[in-house]
Amino acid sequence: MKATGIVRRIDDLGRVVIPKEIRRTLRIKEGAPLEIFTDREGEIILKKYSPIGELGSFSKEYAEALAQASGHGICITDRDQVIAAAGGVKKESVGKPISRELEHVIHEREQVLSAGDDQKFVKVTGDDTEEGIPQVICPILCEGDAIGSVVLLGKEPGHRLGETEQVLARCAAGFMGRQMEQ
Repeated sequence: MKATGIVRRIDDLGRVVIPKEIRRTLRIKEGAPLEIFTDREGEIILKKYSPIGELGSFSKEYAEALAQASGHGICITDRDQVIAAAGGVKKESVGKPISRELEHVIHEREQVLSAGDDQKFVKVTGDDTEEGIPQVICPILCEGDAIGSVVLLGKEPGHRLGETEQVLARCAAGFMGRQMEQ
């Protein structure tokens, strides 16, 4: 844990203000859910809540099954980070923050089909270097809220993705959303 040197008082309604600099750095927006943890030493820990994160092992197994069946790379993300990766996608990407572009795609509930050679390419994480790989991105919706995405990546530049891959990503995103509703 890292000390910030910032001290805040609890107001008469029991509220504490998280400073703007910290909210901006951690990409915590107004209305974002936070999970509260306590420990034996009296520490209170606030953590960004990820509903998809609760399905971590399920997401990993689902991504692996989807990658094996389709032959494509698969990433499953929440609104902040990569939750699962399989099928040639670097396992080190799990836990990394998603790119601002992908965050925007999720927020806007856009479906992306990129042939790999056009301007629609969206980096999954901020440090992605594999631009030009064809991709399909489909947001995961749960009770009307966009909570993450399924990203299906082509095998190599120049490989075309089409309607079949779009339907597969849409089906996977729909399935993940329904799992969250249960």
